[in-house]
Amino acid sequence: MRHIAIAVAASTLTFSLAACGALGGSGSGADASPTKGDDLTVGLLLPETANTRYEKFDYPIIKEKVAELTRNKGKVEYSNADADAGRQAGQMQRMIDDKVDVILLDAVDSHAIADVVQKAKDAGIPVIAYDRLSEGPIDAYISFDNELVGEVQGRSLIDALGSDVSTSDQIVMINGSPTDPNAKQFKEGALSQLSGKVTIAKSYDTKDWKPENARANMAEALAALGKDDIAAVYSANDGMAGGVIKAFKDAGFTDLPAITGQDAELDAVQRIVTGEQYMSVYKSYPTEAETAAQMAVAKVQGKDIQFDSLTRDRISSPTHKNIPAQLVSVVALTKRNIQDTVIDDGIYKVSDICTATYKAACNSIGLK
Repeated sequence: MRHIAIAVAASTLTFSLAACGALGGSGSGADASPTKGDDLTVGLLLPETANTRYEKFDYPIIKEKVAELTRNKGKVEYSNADADAGRQAGQMQRMIDDKVDVILLDAVDSHAIADVVQKAKDAGIPVIAYDRLSEGPIDAYISFDNELVGEVQGRSLIDALGSDVSTSDQIVMINGSPTDPNAKQFKEGALSQLSGKVTIAKSYDTKDWKPENARANMAEALAALGKDDIAAVYSANDGMAGGVIKAFKDAGFTDLPAITGQDAELDAVQRIVTGEQYMSVYKSYPTEAETAAQMAVAKVQGKDIQFDSLTRDRISSPTHKNIPAQLVSVVALTKRNIQDTVIDDGIYKVSDICTATYKAACNSIGLK
């Protein structure tokens, strides 16, 4: 359920909390939240380590922002479930038992965790769904516009196929984990651009987003369709795109079709430089993570005006409607805008991307 439309820009989103009145507000009135000082604890539950973003960006950015907002008195209690829904349920229960003040939850399985979300609610601990929309009585949601991610990926594949694209072009879809609600939204967004223009010859929901599972799925598609009859591959993220590329190489295929991705992982950016991967979707992790920290601290400290200014959108889960939310925009990352996105935003340096192996390819696209 989408309540806003966000345009895709050629450059990254610049998000100003001051501009939208997010700074310095405090709640008042009978329904204002209970207040707490700066000595607060934010529980952070992240889903897995296969995607490098969680350990490299999300956790350290949230930790730093919470410290900044609380004059170094607040802390983050962090756990990663390593794609194990049962483990995450146990981690969340421990945080409830430890009486953390608020929980940022990036669910492994959005449905399975709902009972524990209810337990947090019963214990008076607010839960903010982070990056993935959890079921249960969550207090807010912060993520990217996931249908837009899929739309950008699908549109990019159509662009890559050129003006003579037709329904005779066979596409393989390597979708994300069936337990992740974001994966469904990515797929729906992509299909809105692909349906009727190409043929979806094979489609797979990839368990746990694991590259090795994507590699196996792609190998099966290659065996069924033949390596010369696949016009393009929709891969929902960069890790799986790496698995897809390995499957093509395993089959002796070096002239690769257009392959999508998401997350702008360093390996993927390097593959884009060389042409092995056509595109990724760049999402401003600092914007998402810093805003999540703002939301968590504001919620605990009873700064309702500030919290409301950070959650002006509304979204619905299978269990709850009209959840306060913020959906952050995204950018299609190709050879043409590496400088304008991940480099200008400080995610990577040119030297990180253009190592000796990639130096010539970087020079060829003017990345120096």
